[in-house]
Amino acid sequence: MSDEINRGKEEPKPSVSFIEQFIIDDLKEGKNNGRIHTRFPPEPNGYLHIGHAKAICLDFGMAQKYGGKCNLRFDDTNPVKEEVEYIDSIKEDIRWLGFDWEEREFYASDYFGKLFDFAIDLIKKGLAYVDDQPAEVISAQKGTPSQPGTESPFRNRPVAENLDLFYRMNEGEFDEGSRVLRAKIDMKSPNMHMRDPIIYRILKSPHHRTGDKWNVYPMYDFAHGQCDYFEGITHSLCTLEFEVHRPLYDWLIDQLKTSDYRPRQIEFNRLNLTYTMMSKRKLLELVQEGRVSGWDDPRMPTLCGLRRRGYTPESVRKFIDLIGYTKFEAINDVSLLEHAVRDDLNLKAPRVFGVLDPLKVIITNYPEDKIEDVEVINNPEDESMDSRKIPFGREIFIERDDFMEEPPSKFFRLAPGKEVRLKGAYIIKCESFRKNKDTGIIEEVHCTYDPGTKSGEGSSGKKVKGTLHWVAVRYALDAEVRLYDRLFDHEDPAGQKDEDYRKFLNPDSLKILKGCKVEPSLQSAKPLDKFQFQRLGYFCVDYDSTPGSLVFNRTVSLKDTWAKMNK
Repeated sequence: MSDEINRGKEEPKPSVSFIEQFIIDDLKEGKNNGRIHTRFPPEPNGYLHIGHAKAICLDFGMAQKYGGKCNLRFDDTNPVKEEVEYIDSIKEDIRWLGFDWEEREFYASDYFGKLFDFAIDLIKKGLAYVDDQPAEVISAQKGTPSQPGTESPFRNRPVAENLDLFYRMNEGEFDEGSRVLRAKIDMKSPNMHMRDPIIYRILKSPHHRTGDKWNVYPMYDFAHGQCDYFEGITHSLCTLEFEVHRPLYDWLIDQLKTSDYRPRQIEFNRLNLTYTMMSKRKLLELVQEGRVSGWDDPRMPTLCGLRRRGYTPESVRKFIDLIGYTKFEAINDVSLLEHAVRDDLNLKAPRVFGVLDPLKVIITNYPEDKIEDVEVINNPEDESMDSRKIPFGREIFIERDDFMEEPPSKFFRLAPGKEVRLKGAYIIKCESFRKNKDTGIIEEVHCTYDPGTKSGEGSSGKKVKGTLHWVAVRYALDAEVRLYDRLFDHEDPAGQKDEDYRKFLNPDSLKILKGCKVEPSLQSAKPLDKFQFQRLGYFCVDYDSTPGSLVFNRTVSLKDTWAKMNK
């Protein structure tokens, strides 16, 4: 993989990708009778991550843009690793991204009969044989890219014997690993995938759809292209690791096709992100080892994790549009993704007041029993949101780090003798403060307010440099806030081949803050509702939240703090 990183200092402009140009050219030439038919073929052995989102946006997006169709086809050829839970999650994620396969939900298992018949046909044509050798011997006989392979001693078995053995393999007569079916192609081919690849193996595990009907299952390379053919797919879009598989894809189609129609495989670069692990196997390890709370842990790059963290489908799709599709592997800076969600939430998220580390302020000249409503704007970027009223009183909470006993010269927040504006309310001045006698921690700040400085009333020309968010003590709601950060603290944890990737887990990827205070309007907030906590960042209501016990996840800070840290 190239170590070039797309930093996104200047937002790239979306353009027609080379794949889209292929589609445009095929339409102009009238190929496949002007049809565009793609497919998204996930393996149901885990949850989808943002890398899969790139494929989803391409497969469904191209079909949508050019009036075509896109199938959802589950590659369920390995019953050992597949679960219905994963199938349900995949469908939920695709719908969340805004795409619909309509009635076109298929499974590779739909074609097991056709695939088995095709394998029989290859055997009859002398193009496939049963090999009795163990996997390690077959692998060694394939040679190296610079050395030709060695033919199996079973390569020239009679057709009748191959047919008999293959039928018996499926009847369950032989043990797993004792025999495989191989295509007979070319053991001297410069492409290792053409050196008599295995196309069927014995697996004696019940399948989630076909039960115990089959004891042999097709390999991905055998099933993939043929399923494309059976479904009439015109453009089979794959990531770059399948480029070397394309000659086998085409060879198998040549043996199967009965007309001029053939699907076309086109490869594009995978999505790689800094500070992120994209290996489904390693993500599963993190879940199984309890290093994260599950597939939907908000630190995970899974789509369900991003959703729980507060990412929007629009922000993910915008990010995919920005990075585009090329033939070159690169690592995209995760700050581009964070930039995309900030931009989207900036336009959509209501502004609210939340105080993460509360410090009580008593406004000594404000009437003790008085409570008044002050008006604040919900979102200055969206006039349709209007404004809301929140209660203001004598005692309020502010952020602890918004007060300093001995501030530096350019500290424009609250300090002894200094004035600040409370957003939506009044200008206050710090007169004194009280510390805990035992710990020395400041517990209360005593201020006075200027009644003529209420926001929006225009009765005072007084201006101050600092504006603080706050929550009235009497109406404040308790909340737990989970500050999520990047799961890894190494820019390329997947690229450190000689070291355990777990070594690079970020110990500060989650901080749980108890006793936070939020404004009373959030009492009715529901899971996945999104807000901007003013001056703090974007937050999303977690699934664990209830009206009596609010829980918020930080989606992203208002600015890219990592960029500052790594300068």
